[in-house]
Amino acid sequence: MSHPATDLPSPGRCVIMGVINVTPDSFSDGGRYFDRSAAVERGLELVRSGADIVDVGGESTRPGAGRIDAAEEASRVLPVIRELAAAGGYVSVDTMRAEVAAAALEAGARMVNDVSGGLADPAMIPLIAQAGRPYVIMHWRGHSATMQDKARYADVVAEVCDELGQRYQAAAEGGVDPELIILDPGLGFAKLPRHNWALLANLDRIASIGLPVLVGASRKRFLGELIASAGAGTDGGPRPDTGREYATVAVSAIAALAGAWGVRVHEVPGSLDAVKVAASVRAARAGHVAEAAGR
Repeated sequence: MSHPATDLPSPGRCVIMGVINVTPDSFSDGGRYFDRSAAVERGLELVRSGADIVDVGGESTRPGAGRIDAAEEASRVLPVIRELAAAGGYVSVDTMRAEVAAAALEAGARMVNDVSGGLADPAMIPLIAQAGRPYVIMHWRGHSATMQDKARYADVVAEVCDELGQRYQAAAEGGVDPELIILDPGLGFAKLPRHNWALLANLDRIASIGLPVLVGASRKRFLGELIASAGAGTDGGPRPDTGREYATVAVSAIAALAGAWGVRVHEVPGSLDAVKVAASVRAARAGHVAEAAGR
C-alpha cells in the first residue's frame, strides 16, 4: 500500500528499504550482485522477504571510494530497475546524478535517494521538482574519497540538524514538494563512531524538523567496531560486515521505536521483525497515554 498523496509506502510501521549494490566495490556486498540477473533476483528476494522499497545503486559510496562516470553508473542500474519495476516492485534509485536519476525514473523507479542531498549535482533539485517524486536528502559533507576528513563537529546533532534543514529549505525553495522529502542523518558519512551513536541517540531531534527520517546503519563499520571479533584466531579488529546483522537488527528496533519513517538494510527478515515489535510498543504507549488522558 502507498500513501495516496505522496506515493510513499505506508505499511503502518517503520518502512523497510532493502539494498541492492550493483557494484564491484561496495563495502558489504560489492560484486555479489554486479551481474544484472543476480541483482534482479536479489531484488525479488528482498521483496518476497518483506521489503517495502528496493534501493538500487550503481556507485559505491563507501569511505575512500572513487567515482565512476554517469554512463557506467546508468548502465549498471537501469536494466535492474526496469525488471524490478516491471515485476511490481517499489524501486528507489540511489544516485547523486540528475541524469542517472532522470533515466531511472523513466525506467520505473519511483523514488530518488540522493546521498548528497542535492549538493553533488545542482540539476538534481530541479529534476525532482519537475518529476514530483519522493526524494531522500542525506546529510553529506563531500565525496567518499575525502569525506572522513570532514568529520569534525562541535555538536554533531545540532550541526546535522542544521545542515539537513538547510538542504530541506533549498529543495523546497527549488520547487520540491515538502511532503515528498525524507531526511537521512547519513550515518558513516563524514562521521566517526561517536558521531553515529550520538545521532542514533537523538533521532527525535532530527525528527523534530518535521519530516520523515530514514536511518541507514546496516552493517556499517561502527557496528563492527562495537562488536569486535573475539576468540581464537582473531585479532580483535572490527567484526566482518556479514557478522554485523544482529547489531543491524538492534539498530532497526531502536530507530523504529524512536519514530523513524524507515530503515535501509541489507537483509530484511530480522529488521522486519524488529520494526514490527517497535510498532507494537509504540502503539501500546499511545494506548496508555490515551487511557490516562481519559481518566
